[in-house]
Amino acid sequence: MGYFCIVQQQTNQSNYPAIKTSNWGIALENTRFRNKIIAGLLMFTFILLLFPYFFAFIEARNGLVLNDFLLDYLTPHDFSIPIFIIIWSTTILLIIRCINQPAIFLQVIYCLVILCIARMLTIYLVPLDPPLGLIKIKDPLTSLTYGGKDVFITKDLFFSGHTSNMLMMAMCFQKRSDKWLGFIAAFLVGILVLFQHVHYSIDVIGALVITFFLVKLGKRLADH
Repeated sequence: MGYFCIVQQQTNQSNYPAIKTSNWGIALENTRFRNKIIAGLLMFTFILLLFPYFFAFIEARNGLVLNDFLLDYLTPHDFSIPIFIIIWSTTILLIIRCINQPAIFLQVIYCLVILCIARMLTIYLVPLDPPLGLIKIKDPLTSLTYGGKDVFITKDLFFSGHTSNMLMMAMCFQKRSDKWLGFIAAFLVGILVLFQHVHYSIDVIGALVITFFLVKLGKRLADH
């Protein structure tokens, strides 16, 4: 009986998704959880270091200009400020949730890695020039990942990173109220980037569809 209890305790400890704790010290005592965190952070760091070179290459090549009937009906307007507020308010909420629950952080890291790899692949395979009437989004924080606060990439189009990141956050939230806020934020950002002509409509629609399945995969990899 005593042996059975020891085995059961060890099994439960190895099952890190079952750890419901706000204590990172306790969570990191689990070897599998700790190794997953380290591997995810290393992969994400490597991708961030690769970003400036990849997007410099993308920005220098020629692509197609699509005839987007939806954008033809949308008069370009600068929504940089509301886009910035929505994105970073949601990000701050997600950071707070990650601090309170390490398992969410692990899911977010793996989802980000998969989304970044997928976007780099689709952007490379689908060379596009930006829509007519594009108004650059003023977001110095996001621009840092492109290589500098004054750098704005216009050809990272299919699929929309703004929309996919917002949907990813919504799907990684665990509280129902957080999820609803996340989904509303993703919808608003998707609409606003279209009004700003930063993306084609297919970029936003593609982001919603592709991200849904990629986040499912990312969460599965994080939890197993």
